[in-house]
Amino acid sequence: MRMAVGAAAGEGAAQSPGPAAVSLGLSVAVVSSLVNGSTFVLQKKGIVRARGRGTSYLTDIVWWSGTIAMALGQIGNFLAYTAVPTVLVTPLGALGVPFGSILASYLLKEKLNILGKLGCLLSCAGSVVLIIHSPKSESVTTQAELEEKLTNPVFVGYLCIVLLMLLLLIFWIAPAHGPTNIMVYISICSLLGSFTVPSTKGIGLAAQDIFHNNPSSQRALYLCLVLLAVLGCSIIIQFRYINKALECFDSSVFGAIYYVVFTTLVLLASAILFREWSNVGVVDFLGMACGFTTVSIGIVLIQVFKEFNFNIGDLNKPNMKTD
Repeated sequence: MRMAVGAAAGEGAAQSPGPAAVSLGLSVAVVSSLVNGSTFVLQKKGIVRARGRGTSYLTDIVWWSGTIAMALGQIGNFLAYTAVPTVLVTPLGALGVPFGSILASYLLKEKLNILGKLGCLLSCAGSVVLIIHSPKSESVTTQAELEEKLTNPVFVGYLCIVLLMLLLLIFWIAPAHGPTNIMVYISICSLLGSFTVPSTKGIGLAAQDIFHNNPSSQRALYLCLVLLAVLGCSIIIQFRYINKALECFDSSVFGAIYYVVFTTLVLLASAILFREWSNVGVVDFLGMACGFTTVSIGIVLIQVFKEFNFNIGDLNKPNMKTD
């Protein structure tokens, strides 16, 4: 009986999103990435302002504007995840890195030389390549399929490993090395992405059956509540350690490294859970790999060479050598 219900639900919900839904999802994902790109800069600005006044950043309006922007960006991501595959929405977050770097050059007076501008261009170009070669259909489209994937031993084993690493990082490594090693806080926030993004995607799938008058609606409600609880806890912990990182490190450096590590781990978790890569051919897979590599190179150019005093005029200077 349960299998029949699941099959019936699958027949009504397994439709791939139409072109209009995909276009809307992509638009929301792009806007959300730009909004998210501004959050670290605004929060860092608020922390700096509050530190100059000798007060808590919780009293600064700029910090709160960054926090509100983060909330709006996450809501946008949630809407985007319900319309297009995870392997497309997550890499599009790269657009927020150059936008954040440009914003930081004005608000925080951080440097953005010609190499940084080239990095911005490469990040945008790589994002376009990702859009072109992304999966065009979902591999998990019903609550029954979602429940089956969540109980898959491979995914459960992956989550256990992530939980052990998080416990080790939060209770042993972060107190001793967090303020001096940027990778500690980034690792915590990125590993939590293994819970936040699949939970967000799962909530969208489970919500489809909550208001239907069938036996699976009650199960869908319980699943949705569990995923909401996991999502809420993950976001709260991420929020805490993002602000800890911004108190100690440059916002642009944090944002760039965070993007690469977060995206890699989220794509890994999504590949294990949703198997969206199963619908990608060899050409599209290579295209997405090239797009992600291009984005990563652009981010490296933005951040690693930001201290270089280099501009386009230096190319025209003769090479003067003295004997």
